Amino acid sequence: MIYPVILCGGNGTRLWPLSRSLYPKQFMQLGGHTLFGDTLMRCRALPMLADALVICNEEHRFYVAAALQEQGMHGRILLEPQGRNTAPAIALAALQALAVQKQGEHAPVLLVLPSDHSLRPVSIFADAVQAALPAVNEGALLTFGINPSEASTGFGYIVRGAELAHKGCYAVSRFQEKPNAAAAQALLDAGGCYWNSGMFLFRADSYLAALRQYAPAIYQAVCAAWEQRECDLDFIRPEAQHFLACPADSIDYAVMEHTDKAAVVPLELEWNDLGSWEAFYKNHSKDAEGNACVGDVLVQDSHNCYVHSTRRLVATLGLENIAVVETADAVLVARRDAVQQVKSIVARLKADKRAEFELHPKVYRPWGSYEGLACEARFQVKRIVVNPGAALSLQKHHHRAEHWVVVGGTAEVRVGNETRLLTENESVYIPLGAVHRLTNPGKLPLTIVEIQSGAYLGEDDIVRLEDEYGRLPNKA
Repeated sequence: MIYPVILCGGNGTRLWPLSRSLYPKQFMQLGGHTLFGDTLMRCRALPMLADALVICNEEHRFYVAAALQEQGMHGRILLEPQGRNTAPAIALAALQALAVQKQGEHAPVLLVLPSDHSLRPVSIFADAVQAALPAVNEGALLTFGINPSEASTGFGYIVRGAELAHKGCYAVSRFQEKPNAAAAQALLDAGGCYWNSGMFLFRADSYLAALRQYAPAIYQAVCAAWEQRECDLDFIRPEAQHFLACPADSIDYAVMEHTDKAAVVPLELEWNDLGSWEAFYKNHSKDAEGNACVGDVLVQDSHNCYVHSTRRLVATLGLENIAVVETADAVLVARRDAVQQVKSIVARLKADKRAEFELHPKVYRPWGSYEGLACEARFQVKRIVVNPGAALSLQKHHHRAEHWVVVGGTAEVRVGNETRLLTENESVYIPLGAVHRLTNPGKLPLTIVEIQSGAYLGEDDIVRLEDEYGRLPNKA
């Protein structure tokens, strides 16, 4: 069986304001799809597919769970106490795959995929995975190389060696760190080199054996954390103390650059790691003036611009080589050749403790989502969507009262010891300190508008008394 291992550890700081600390780029809505959702769909094109293994952190777990549910896919979500780069993360996935291996089954194969790349057509990728399996089953640690379209300095390179017995698979001669412009051009002129895609295929036991040989400290720490793991719902939590003691290292440094079993399969397709708004511009279709437009956009006398709207009409006039990205609470305007420096803006937001660094206006929870509509000193308004059959925790607040208005669906509302049903255009008031719960008993999403009022309106003013999702009293 092939286990898709999807790495969700990145934050995408260069893609602010769409990407935030608690809403990274793999979950950004991009005109009806997300990069994480695209990755899941890519996996579904593969034969012999097992349940997905997704590695992420606590804050992103509900985005992952919602996406798996939307795609109709089953999976286990491995929650890192703190990111330790790709080598430990993949080790967790290998241990999980081996833990569920049934007696008599072949060794599980891991297909390791970043969650935030663009790749098409999927059929070429699926064929390459299938062609690589024989070498992998014999113990190869295989990576996929992208045929380079230019002498890019933004990617690492893989230099191939001799072709292996399995057609289309080559030994890896060496890995090359991101080169300068002259070195990148020299690599292209020499031929036989590929961009390092960060995608891998190998048996779980082969990877763990190599990790134990070349990075024993990582292997031992991850195994110790795995032995003391805790499980609830679809979430698996390695023991924090041992995992935090694990050295942080990438699979490239920890294993691939040392092993003599490294192999590469070239991919000739459209691929982009979408690491900046310039990458989004290059990856998007253009109009006759070279503009790439997403959302409700009107461009006039503008050339070679990237314009992205999420909520409002964005109009440009007389612009050239400019990127404009709009969200409900922030707008970025930058020269296209300067968008790599967006992370410096993010650093300033973080230093100033601005909410725009961390939070996106729409926040997912295991029961659904909420979105801020208005916020002032002593009140705020939210749109809350509760999935069919889902319920918020039984809770109370010390500092705020709430008023709920149902605008779609049916709500089961408990306030104190009284429970009642509300339908469209009906409302209920929850006094400060009252124990309450909101449930959707119907088969359609429930939408309410919530008006909060009080001296303090922070999300940490929630005292959970019961919660079917196993959340701690003061955790999201």
